[in-house]
Amino acid sequence: MHFKLIVAFVEDTKTDEIMEAARAAGATGCTVINNARGEGIKESKTFFGLTLSTQRDVLLLLVEAHLSRHILEHIGEVGEFDAKPGTGIAVIIDVEDAVGVMHQTEELGDIVEEVL
Repeated sequence: MHFKLIVAFVEDTKTDEIMEAARAAGATGCTVINNARGEGIKESKTFFGLTLSTQRDVLLLLVEAHLSRHILEHIGEVGEFDAKPGTGIAVIIDVEDAVGVMHQTEELGDIVEEVL
């Protein structure tokens, strides 16, 4: 089985909603890294030297390759990544090898056969 890693940078207020959307689209789990910081085209606003920006979370989803595009598109829609600037971004990274995923391969076997 071949895996891909979806890395999503999202507003912390949307983390749970995006995790639910990923699971609904076929993801079997997610790792969340809290309190990330980032900056887009426009610099963050400051007030008396303090940066005024929303907190971000980084979501790491190791997903089966055939399901990855569907999951990416679904979390993008739910997170409104293209509709509202600054709400988030997600990318897919190819995974060459992985260990500790035997339980996922057993779960995904039937699902992937249906997709193919």
